[in-house]
Amino acid sequence: MNTMLLKPEVLDYLKLHEQTPLHSFILKGSPFKEISVQELAQQLEGKRKAKGKLPLWHETDGILFPPKINLEQTSSQATARYKASLMEGNHIVDGTGGFGIDAFYFAQIAKHVTHIEMNGELSAFAKNNAQTLQQSNIDFIVGDSIEFFSKTEQKFDTIFLDPGRRTDAKGKVFMLKDCLPNVPLYKNLLLSKCDSLWIKTAPLLDISAGLEELQHVAEMHIVALKNEVKEILWKLSPKKMSMPQVTVVNLDTEDPTLTFDYTAIFESTPTYAAPQTYLYEPNAALMKSGAFHWACDYFEVDKLHEHSHLYTSAELKEFAGRRFEILEVLPYSKKVAKELQINKANITTRNFPMKVEDIRKKLKIKDGGSVYLFFTTLQDGALVVIKCNKANL
Repeated sequence: MNTMLLKPEVLDYLKLHEQTPLHSFILKGSPFKEISVQELAQQLEGKRKAKGKLPLWHETDGILFPPKINLEQTSSQATARYKASLMEGNHIVDGTGGFGIDAFYFAQIAKHVTHIEMNGELSAFAKNNAQTLQQSNIDFIVGDSIEFFSKTEQKFDTIFLDPGRRTDAKGKVFMLKDCLPNVPLYKNLLLSKCDSLWIKTAPLLDISAGLEELQHVAEMHIVALKNEVKEILWKLSPKKMSMPQVTVVNLDTEDPTLTFDYTAIFESTPTYAAPQTYLYEPNAALMKSGAFHWACDYFEVDKLHEHSHLYTSAELKEFAGRRFEILEVLPYSKKVAKELQINKANITTRNFPMKVEDIRKKLKIKDGGSVYLFFTTLQDGALVVIKCNKANL
């Protein structure tokens, strides 16, 4: 990490060029002898990427940004805050500290946080930024967290790990045993060093595979941000657990946060009905959980089809996802374009034999507008188009 980047004249130069196209900025070269144009470009690009994801870091003078790949892999402010709300105790260890966003928010709720990161330069960025943000209760250690836990006699309140999902041998991986550190291999060591162990995984990890690999899961949190699943959080218990408690949350929306036992996924019995007055589309977190049958009972709605994952009701209900008022239900046929009499709409397919782009091309419907079209299959096998507006709340 080049500390010359913190000089006031350098920070002013970066501010001056905040809107300059990156390629034009690089062509200008560096006006500072101690700083390369690549280092300047990294800061300029990092600040831009942080604007939506990390507004506090974007707005604060003296923040230094790591390479692009590290910034892409870090938590957002919103998801980091949510994680911090789950942590317990006075001493939290972030064993895969990275850029330090999670550790910063852990430090808001704990007296002491230990940030461990193998990449010395990344650790330096995190340390500088914690000092800039005047967060003084974080210790920074450069090293391997598994080695640290193997040697220490100390027991901590909470350990948090976000295993790396890229390896030199296999590239991008998704199974926990292929990540670094290998949590399934070291989980007994980790559990012996804390009262509470939390693991973060990628949203693409299959839930059943995660449960099989970890076997000690007491809680699972599926975290979406603006309807995009960002991470799955697993709380491990010293005892083997067969079925955890599941929480699905869609941050920065008005969707309700839901908590249920994982057994409900298998024990709930769905109800089915043809489209009624309202249509419901589950948010991404609920979809990832697989609790499609449970949603029928909890929200008092009916499914359109076993595999369509759309719901309906006669009266407007609370729901974890989008809600629509049904205007018309049309059988899908060659005549449907004429019957719809529309050239612009938002199109979604659920359990339908055509892709959205093919439907648009065939029916000559552009994207956008206030009308929503759901192409789906009903329980009797009929292919239909459900024309909707967003429900008035």
